[in-house]
Amino acid sequence: MNILVVGGGGREHAIIKSLKKNSRITKIYAAPGNGGISSDAECVPIKAVDISKMTDFAKEKDIDYAVVAPDDPLALGMVDALENIGIRCFGPCKLAARIESSKVFAKELMKKYGIPTASYEVFSCQIKAETYLDSGNISFPVVIKADGLAQGKGVIIAQNIKEAKDALNTIMGDKKFGNSGDNVVIEEFLQGPEVSVLAFTDGKTISPMVSSMDHKRIFDNNEGPNTGGMGAIAPNPHYSDEAADICMKSIFLPTIKAMNEENCPFKGCLYFGLMLTKNGPKVIEYNCRFGDPETQTILPLLETDLFDIMEAVTDETLDKIDIKWAALHSACIMVASNGYPDVFKKGLKIDGLDKNGGKETVTVYHSGTEIQNDAFLTAGGRVLGINSTGKTLETALETAYRAILGINFEGMHYRKDIGKY
Repeated sequence: MNILVVGGGGREHAIIKSLKKNSRITKIYAAPGNGGISSDAECVPIKAVDISKMTDFAKEKDIDYAVVAPDDPLALGMVDALENIGIRCFGPCKLAARIESSKVFAKELMKKYGIPTASYEVFSCQIKAETYLDSGNISFPVVIKADGLAQGKGVIIAQNIKEAKDALNTIMGDKKFGNSGDNVVIEEFLQGPEVSVLAFTDGKTISPMVSSMDHKRIFDNNEGPNTGGMGAIAPNPHYSDEAADICMKSIFLPTIKAMNEENCPFKGCLYFGLMLTKNGPKVIEYNCRFGDPETQTILPLLETDLFDIMEAVTDETLDKIDIKWAALHSACIMVASNGYPDVFKKGLKIDGLDKNGGKETVTVYHSGTEIQNDAFLTAGGRVLGINSTGKTLETALETAYRAILGINFEGMHYRKDIGKY
């Protein structure tokens, strides 16, 4: 079979490495892919959001199955377009992808169907939002969210009214995130351990993956601005069997039912960002796809064939598969460029990787790299994900951190406290 994976980051690299284990797959294309992915798939210089070129390429190469991994092409309807030309896909349709592409849609869905989440208000006018902040009806800190997609950076936690108004000006006034900031959600700040639970679902059956803990802030001690994720561990030590049971009954199953009731059944990977509050688990956010770097941390623990699961999701036969996970711990440390998530240099030579961009004892996922003259160069803010598994979390972390010591590029930055928060 010929497989097309849409996307070009560490998440896609992890998916491709897992798909390679299936003997029925003879060829994998990645569009656009990256330097490290080129060791595991044929990279094609098509932007992930270019629906026209992607569908033309899929027809030309007789693609049998496509995995649409990033949020942007899902929100634009890449799955719809590929399915319209007869290509089976893993990923939600455009209408279902709204669960991530519009935070307003997601919040109103939860409110309508009684799914526990933070209290909130929605605004399309900056002046009215500022008036609400001045009303004295809210307590700080408060969370300000851009409605649309913002590469994981459209959420600002404001500690006081000045920071809240600055956040509104950034999102609605300065349009830092473009049209994604046309509407904002102002919501209650929840407290408690944060948990990421990704789940396979065919719109009827839902099968949660191993829980994980993401680390969003750029610096140690959870300081600095939010990023796309600086590391992750799995399973999440705060997520008990009791919490999992509550989430299944009050969040996971009701969400699948709600999407069906809204005539946009969700098929693919549904990501639940949860907060374990003193009043029980609540939803912080939904993502309509595999998380990054959670995917790099979770997929190494998957014992069942990934492609078999994906096909079952597409065919709505997920209830026929017994998905098994290794009883191990996994840790992924993201190596980033100096200046990320703001301005950073590209094209810096990376030392310490083998000719395939890997390293002994660990799995190296490439998030932002390119190859020039047989050398790996930086090509993004998050550059590499160094992942290791072990019988204990301490073992997995120690192995991953030891491997990073042999990697170097100018201004290289990574958190030293992954797994501690």
